[in-house]
Amino acid sequence: MEENVDESTRDLNRARQSLVEELQAIIYYDERISASKNKELKSVLAHNRDDEKEHASLLIEWLRRNDPEFEKELKETLFSNKAFKELWD
Repeated sequence: MEENVDESTRDLNRARQSLVEELQAIIYYDERISASKNKELKSVLAHNRDDEKEHASLLIEWLRRNDPEFEKELKETLFSNKAFKELWD
């Protein structure tokens, strides 16, 4: 099936899957931070979690630059002061 998919679509899918994995890593780090009683470990885990947030942000930016419809949605939604019910169709 993958052989029938063009390179652009494959790259978009790679970026999207990587974004999912970065977000999952953030979830895991948050859970570990919450569960630990060791302040120093919490600090290390928080640093690592925040690195994952940077990675996720970079992937979102790559997707914005390479997926015109995603860029349109991001421009309409991000940093808006509108109520959520005003943001969806």
